[in-house]
Amino acid sequence: GKKVAVFGCGDQESYSDYYCDAAGELYDKFVEKGCKVYGFTSTDGYNHADSQAVRDGKFIGLMCDEDNQYDMSEGRAKAWVDQLKSEGFF
Repeated sequence: GKKVAVFGCGDQESYSDYYCDAAGELYDKFVEKGCKVYGFTSTDGYNHADSQAVRDGKFIGLMCDEDNQYDMSEGRAKAWVDQLKSEGFF
């Protein structure tokens, strides 16, 4: 299948019960079509109650919160690209 990496942006404080849910919905569609998803990331350091973007305790990709953690997005993105490289995505 095709290689896929998903990222999402959301506000984990205002939308804590469904932080980045759309990314999880995309994940489901990609997997349904036979894609291989790369770049799962830790939920550590985030402050949300629930998210459809979590599978087996990890985010299905890179999730950024430009409203509350804008100062962390660049570092998270750089680390994610390095991770994708190490996983053979590129």
